[in-house]
Amino acid sequence: MKEINLPYHLILPIIISIFILGLLIYKKKKMFKNGKWFWISLIVFFTIYLLIVSGATYMDISAQLNLQKFDLNGDGFFNGSEITPDQKAAMKTLTNDTGRNFSFIIGLFLSGIIAFIVLVIGKISQNIKNYKIINKKNI
Repeated sequence: MKEINLPYHLILPIIISIFILGLLIYKKKKMFKNGKWFWISLIVFFTIYLLIVSGATYMDISAQLNLQKFDLNGDGFFNGSEITPDQKAAMKTLTNDTGRNFSFIIGLFLSGIIAFIVLVIGKISQNIKNYKIINKKNI
């Protein structure tokens, strides 16, 4: 095992998230004029999604690197003295990767829920602030 296999199904969402976050931050003055809390929740969504997917990518690559330590002769196969309980544990960590592989889907849901909560709390606080300003003018 000499090479690290990049999880392209995780790398692509990372690149897209970074691009969209950069675009949102670059164009924030124009976008914040039309509903500040919507754009803030979009930034929160892509930031959390980026953290989830990049964390899964890091875990996948580190599991591959950890397994490579046990390939003593560098042929990419484990045989004889290379198979140890630690090697079996490292192999199990690498192959039991359902959570890492589906993190780009689960991240969409989790990021969406958190961004929605930010949007709702922001809109409620904005409405309360506007209500207080209107009541002060009437008194």
